[in-house]
Amino acid sequence: MTIDPTAPAATSGRVRGQRRRWTSGDLSLIAVFAALTAAFSVLPGIPLGPGVPITLQTLAVMLTGIILGPTRGAAAVGLFLAAGLAGLPVFSGFRGGLGVLAGPSAGYLLAFLPAAFLVGLLARLVLRRTRRARFPLLFAAAMVTSFLVIHPLGISSLMLNAKLDFPAALAADMAFWPGDVLKNLLAAAVGVSVLTAFPRLAPKPR
Repeated sequence: MTIDPTAPAATSGRVRGQRRRWTSGDLSLIAVFAALTAAFSVLPGIPLGPGVPITLQTLAVMLTGIILGPTRGAAAVGLFLAAGLAGLPVFSGFRGGLGVLAGPSAGYLLAFLPAAFLVGLLARLVLRRTRRARFPLLFAAAMVTSFLVIHPLGISSLMLNAKLDFPAALAADMAFWPGDVLKNLLAAAVGVSVLTAFPRLAPKPR
């Protein structure tokens, strides 16, 4: 019997708390969202002074976590990162390979995996507990993730690889804040639309 990949993780015949095994449908979703992240990454970015362009990568990461949840979302972003670090030109500017870890954007890239997990976890908490106000709560989840994970690691790589002191790295990072607000608004809006159109992707309410 084939399990619907969009079905809720818990069913009446399964012991509460038992982890659902990934199906071929889950793996397909992971591959699709990894490809989506890659597509968003290679779109032309807006270059900034420290060498870290403004791109749509974070929009894809947030959207992946919101729709797929923490584990599948992290797996999709992890697949994207693994492909890029292995040498495929899927990062911004058609870059790939381990050399990107020596660049000023390294911290932002490495932050994507824990960011997808955290925003997915927060999104699942929202989706399980309320059917109202999902848009502002998912937006809040994305913003919390941005400022707890992505920006701190990004600032760290600016300090380490671009040799900036903390005030200069913070000032450089702040250039991304307005764009992140807009991208997180869009991620929340698209996430709500997708989960409304495909309710089986959403977790079962408690």
